[in-house]
Amino acid sequence: MFNYYCLNPIAKVGLDNFDDNFAKTEDVNAAEGILVRSAAMHDMEFSDNLLAVARAGAGVNNIPLEDCAKKGIVVFNTPGANANGVKELVFAGMLMAARDIVGGIEWVKENASDENIGKSAEKAKKAFAGTELRDKKLGVIGLGAIGGPVANMAKHLGMEVYGYDPYVSVDAAWNLSRDVKHVLNVDEIYEKCDYITIHVPLLDSTKNTINEEAISKMKDGVIILNFARDLLCDEKAILKGIKDGKIRKYVSDFPNGTTAGQDGVIVIPHLGASTEESEDNCAKMAVKEMMNYLENGNIVNSVNFPNCDMGVCQQEGRIAILHSNTANMITQFTACFGELGINISDMTNKSRGEFAYTLLDVEKKADEATIAKLKAIDGVIRVRVVK
Repeated sequence: MFNYYCLNPIAKVGLDNFDDNFAKTEDVNAAEGILVRSAAMHDMEFSDNLLAVARAGAGVNNIPLEDCAKKGIVVFNTPGANANGVKELVFAGMLMAARDIVGGIEWVKENASDENIGKSAEKAKKAFAGTELRDKKLGVIGLGAIGGPVANMAKHLGMEVYGYDPYVSVDAAWNLSRDVKHVLNVDEIYEKCDYITIHVPLLDSTKNTINEEAISKMKDGVIILNFARDLLCDEKAILKGIKDGKIRKYVSDFPNGTTAGQDGVIVIPHLGASTEESEDNCAKMAVKEMMNYLENGNIVNSVNFPNCDMGVCQQEGRIAILHSNTANMITQFTACFGELGINISDMTNKSRGEFAYTLLDVEKKADEATIAKLKAIDGVIRVRVVK
């Protein structure tokens, strides 16, 4: 039996997927798994019972990933589960920037008492005139779970689409329209595109991707959209670009003190994944990932340990070892079982940066002495008897 704890409200349609082997607890220290959305976890003290954290969403900046890895806590996210909701809002933002829809709506509210508002609107609407998306050039930086569908949908709207992603996966490439122009230098997007939207994870290497230098290369009147993370853009440089007339509009899904209420900026209150469908999809995926890890030892969509999947164990036992990515670890693991005459029928070892993960299926259940011996190996973080 495993206990799970919800740091945030998690959609019931997701929690309903837990089987009888799982129970919800109100004591976070008793939980082997934590489900979370946006709650900050950096200041939390983690119990030794905790084995996994599943984030019902893509971003994981609210979770101390390295600290979790050092404690042998696997952190999952749910890439792609909210992609459609974000994709649709990107185009809503694009339309709001292209045509002053918000300004027009506000004008109607302000003039609601005008008995001849219909006639007045015909005269006033010129102030809210805009441009169409068709035949405009869209640059998509990052062609993953959200950027790829954005690029494909833009083609259906008649836009000319340029995509940049030096790390695009094989699956993402297969799902990308052949009409999207894959550029090898992001400067080509800056120089050619009327609209630029960014869809990359926030890392040290991607922070302030759109900065003063990048803006200087862009076309006059460019529209920039940011539905990924606010720190991907140097927003002070963007405000300067708006003031200088270089940037026509900046659309962001991340309210903060820099951009809120500024001229030329449309700020949405982080609604990208805030649809019933997205929340349901994220909850279902997070629960599935947690169950698969706790019951089978499989890691799918982890952000601090490597993915490793051996399906359901068909042997007498399965051992999971979370350890440092150093030489001679496998030799030491197999020696422990060999000394006791326990045959290893299947094994997988994967690494990610300084951390690694090994799954071993054995033909005889390992006793406490064997487990203790594995735990004593230098570099081993955690040993789990999965079966």
